Amino acid sequence: MANSLIKTLVNLKGNPRVCVFTEPLWGLSMNLCLPYASVYMLALGLRDAQVGFIATVYMLSQMVFAFMAGPIIDKMGRRLSTAIFDFTAFCIPCIIWWNASNFWFFFVAAIFNGVMKITQISWACLLVEDAVTEQIPHIYSMVTIFSQFCAFFAPISSILVSKLTLVPAVKILYINAFVLMTAKILTLYLLSTETRFGRIRMEETRGKSILHLSAGYRSVIKLIFKSRGTVFAMVILLLTGIVAMINSTFWQVIVSKKLLIPDPLLPLFPIIKSFLSMFFLLFIMPGISKRMSSDSGDRLKIPLLAGILCYIAGQTLLINVPVHGAATYILLCVSLVFDGFGFGALGALSESLIAINVNPAERARIMSLLHVMVTAAMAPFGWIGGILSEISKNLPFILNLILLTSGLLFTIFYYTAAKKTR
Repeated sequence: MANSLIKTLVNLKGNPRVCVFTEPLWGLSMNLCLPYASVYMLALGLRDAQVGFIATVYMLSQMVFAFMAGPIIDKMGRRLSTAIFDFTAFCIPCIIWWNASNFWFFFVAAIFNGVMKITQISWACLLVEDAVTEQIPHIYSMVTIFSQFCAFFAPISSILVSKLTLVPAVKILYINAFVLMTAKILTLYLLSTETRFGRIRMEETRGKSILHLSAGYRSVIKLIFKSRGTVFAMVILLLTGIVAMINSTFWQVIVSKKLLIPDPLLPLFPIIKSFLSMFFLLFIMPGISKRMSSDSGDRLKIPLLAGILCYIAGQTLLINVPVHGAATYILLCVSLVFDGFGFGALGALSESLIAINVNPAERARIMSLLHVMVTAAMAPFGWIGGILSEISKNLPFILNLILLTSGLLFTIFYYTAAKKTR
């Protein structure tokens, strides 16, 4: 089943090819830092609640920039927007994180980092607008595989931390991230071209202000809520985003502070999750993509339900891992097995659902507004997670279980209603 994925990879041309093949540079830069982001903040004197609050500031910043993203991308074009706002959202924060010494450095970096909502949308447009619709699930699978493959370089982080201790090692990783992200931005800009829809929207918005274009969101809202598929995709994207945010912020905290795993070992566990996500995307996702060409209205029902159930199993195991002994490492690895499949399924499917269901002529503004609504709903959960973590390291993941169970029920309801409508 992986043959169709490899065939798509070989046959990619133009913007999709450049976007996919430069993605490893993102993984080799930012992914090496992520396993230490939260414990780095704690090591510099922040409390759990402050770490959670930084996550909320980051989400609020994303919400503001997501609102402006559609008009900005339409006026500037997909290609230029991606270059400028990639640098603003990742390279500038890397310098701030490298020089950080207290809460306010992370506060300011979170605001800059929130600009990534603009580049997330412009990059997605650059990735899929010139692609064949049937290729989109494969393309997102390859993007995820390339970014996850970079986790196999995590031992570099582990060696640095063991040799230099946590804070000096993470500072080096942030400098590395700055250099590689700059290289990625320049390569992508020089080798890409403006998309067909991008050129159309640049011409249509010529001479119009950002405020004038933002006023047109009323019609975009109608387009969103007229489509059941778009609304469903938005809910799945929201739940996936909240769970991923809580995991990325507090997984290191529960593993380090409750389970007492040594800091040098922290990057090694995500390798398991990354490997399993890659396995899912290489050997299972191609079969899912093949089914997407059929006429069955519930073609994604089983993959989505399976992904949610795997995530539920992984989070349940995580909060029940004992603190001492070999069982700590064994059960932690088993929890990552389920998390890896859940992450692979929901990550790829939620993005594919959005890309497939939105109106291509209004892709930038629809995705912009979708991300505003999703980010606004996600924003409080970083702060809530921080408060819960100070009470008990398990509570953020119990919250995840509640959200995932809600997603499971909503998915069943959606497909049941869709079947009755047909």
